[in-house]
Amino acid sequence: MTNRVFTQRDIMQLPQRERANFINSLSGFKSANLVGTQSKEGLNNLCLVSSVFHVGAHPPLVGMLMRPHTVRRDTLQNIKDTGVYTLNHVHVSFADKAHQCSANYPGDTSEFEVVGLTPKMSSVVKAPFVAESIISMALEVEQINVIELNQTELVIGRVVEVVLADNILLNDGYVDIEKAGSVAISCLDSYHKTARLDRYSYAKPEQALSSIWLNDDPKS
Repeated sequence: MTNRVFTQRDIMQLPQRERANFINSLSGFKSANLVGTQSKEGLNNLCLVSSVFHVGAHPPLVGMLMRPHTVRRDTLQNIKDTGVYTLNHVHVSFADKAHQCSANYPGDTSEFEVVGLTPKMSSVVKAPFVAESIISMALEVEQINVIELNQTELVIGRVVEVVLADNILLNDGYVDIEKAGSVAISCLDSYHKTARLDRYSYAKPEQALSSIWLNDDPKS
């Protein structure tokens, strides 16, 4: 196998779209989530993001990077105005509809209506879930930081409500996102199903790993 080497100069000389695809691919598989918000005027909004990540479990915090607020960003503005939002796993059955939510619709248009997904209001915060999602969570904003290097905004939210199918929650608290049908994203436009290799025991020095994916746990 022959390797190719890209220097920083090589990367910066790539055409803009090619460079975006290249760098976005390098970070590997990412989660696919739809961010549900509601404007101050009561209009529901839906936005696709692939930048959600775990921050901490006590308290339960989730981070999300948003593109720079140098142009109109309805989702980010709604989050700043209301302080709340939802995250909803993209399911294999509506990955195409989720991707369509990345289109630049006018500010007075609800992506729910355009792509054919169903809003369902959280019982805790004033923001809509995606009814078709198997795993959803409602969050309250804890902190928003601007990354000075490129003006992206880091939103950290506290999880205040979780809604998920009962049969994907195992006894040890593990949420089986593969059984839930949650998809992953690579680059900006490639969607993937997942295939579990195993679950391993807690790693300790000089102790052999063992499989903890029990025979009585669902494997498909």
